Amino acid sequence: MRALTFAAFALFGLLMAAGPLRAADQQTLEIASKTGVHPFSVEMAVTDAERQKGLMFRKSLPEGQGMLFDFQTEQDTSFWMENTYISLDIIFIRGDGRILRIAENAEPLSRKLIPSGGPVRGVLEVIAGTTRKLGIAVGDRVAHPIFSSR
Repeated sequence: MRALTFAAFALFGLLMAAGPLRAADQQTLEIASKTGVHPFSVEMAVTDAERQKGLMFRKSLPEGQGMLFDFQTEQDTSFWMENTYISLDIIFIRGDGRILRIAENAEPLSRKLIPSGGPVRGVLEVIAGTTRKLGIAVGDRVAHPIFSSR
């Protein structure tokens, strides 16, 4: 019994040393469009593993929330909806924060590639219908620390 208690305390110590268990960090992102400034609470996907998983396997995504994929540098990219159960609007954003392309209502569970259409620094995924509802369009400005304001 004493060995089991020690093992439990050792495991607890390792977990505490690794830091608190928590959901992914939420950050604020704003999109300035002709209809106003629209804030979003975004979960960051910055590692290869986070970017590969994205919003897969999730059953819902509240309005006003999303996932921001940071590629660190501008590059051409493509997304797909494999293992993604909810329809999304996919917003491709250049390094200067301007929206390059919007793929509205991406089909859930599809393997069809959705290309960026040019080099982008980041991609924002939000619940389908958001861009139309808020009047977000190509050329609109996205404000977040990963984008420069050239």
